Amino acid sequence: MDTHAAPEHPQHDAIAWGPPIRQLFRDVIAERLPDRMPLQAAMLFDSETDPAWDDRAFLAEFYNEILHQDACQPHTAEGLALLAALAVDDRIPARHRFQAVDLLFRAATVDERHLAETWPATPQHADPDSEARACKAVQLHTPDLLARWPAECPAVRLALAGLAVVFPTDRTLPALTARLHSFLSQHPQGTDIGDYVRFILVLAAQDDSHTLAVTEKLTDSYWTGTVRGVPTRARALHLLGQMLTKVGAGLTRPRAGQ
Repeated sequence: MDTHAAPEHPQHDAIAWGPPIRQLFRDVIAERLPDRMPLQAAMLFDSETDPAWDDRAFLAEFYNEILHQDACQPHTAEGLALLAALAVDDRIPARHRFQAVDLLFRAATVDERHLAETWPATPQHADPDSEARACKAVQLHTPDLLARWPAECPAVRLALAGLAVVFPTDRTLPALTARLHSFLSQHPQGTDIGDYVRFILVLAAQDDSHTLAVTEKLTDSYWTGTVRGVPTRARALHLLGQMLTKVGAGLTRPRAGQ
């Protein structure tokens, strides 16, 4: 693993200025990954940062360092450890835990989502080795993330549900189906969350013909579609990614005064 050594006393040596979210991320990562850190952690600990950054600008740069323009690079897999650490720490606000899990979902599905967009051509910036390593890294973190379901807020549970169907197991899928029923009564079909949860349940059933039928029905209605020659799983994950983005846009928007 290509990493660099953390500061000897990262919580004391790190520059104590910058946007509040950077300081919070730095404290969490220093505690959870104290020995050796991914290269992307430099954005948390280096003193050479843009003094004009606010939380929004910092987050955009930080997330782009890990998953650059929705594409995997050689160091992406290592950087995903940062997202996994942030996603399981209760000091991190729920909307940022949601974003961390969402980025893990995107890193794990880059190859299939991009294939769905460019089929039958190969995605222009594909890096199969980096994509495979990133997917494997997310898979290794997924059990710990899903174990937090009982303690998580509804917003993060929705992101975790998306991750669960990317890496289905005989144990997680039945549990996921039972856990999502509470959303069905609160969010009817035709709402963003309602449609998302119902599509997750379709994917959890692992019936390719039904998945294909529902994918085509939804994309014909109001989502960006994909050509019919694309493998069913790739089409479904492409759609799921769009739905998660829309759901997250509403869930993660800070309320007035926060």
